[in-house]
Amino acid sequence: MKKTITILCAFLCMLTFQGCGIYSFNGISIDENIKTFQVNFFQNQAPIVEPGIDRTFTFALQDLIQDQTNLSLVSNNGELLFEGEIVEYYIAPQASTSENTAAQNRLTISVNVRYYNNTKTDGEDDFERRFSFFSDVPATTQLVGSELDTALEEIFERITQDIVNESLAKW
Repeated sequence: MKKTITILCAFLCMLTFQGCGIYSFNGISIDENIKTFQVNFFQNQAPIVEPGIDRTFTFALQDLIQDQTNLSLVSNNGELLFEGEIVEYYIAPQASTSENTAAQNRLTISVNVRYYNNTKTDGEDDFERRFSFFSDVPATTQLVGSELDTALEEIFERITQDIVNESLAKW
């Protein structure tokens, strides 16, 4: 009897979600007619240039969109277009010690993003916006090698998710 009730409850839950149409736990709702997206290369135009972060960021945004949607990545004529540039990359002291030295440094990166939904002629969904995030590291840590990779991963994970939420999630 217990097994029958469990199966019945599971069946009712499946019917409930089935009736809701396409449902996404991450809030992304894309018109079912949209099949492609394009992410143009995000050039590093920050005053301080850290080699390779432009490529890393571009791939991070492409990967996140592919992971969270069923859209296909194309190199041109994408129905959804993401483009922009990295405009800030700087490290600033965040906290000090009693000896007036930095106890913690903050790496901040800002990215200017332009998003176009080329399936709509009214430009209602289009935007241009700056996204920024940071990572705090001990002042004794030099941001090179794996330390830099870890900080960039943390920053890019947050910025790319914010971009996807702004452009594709309709909360």
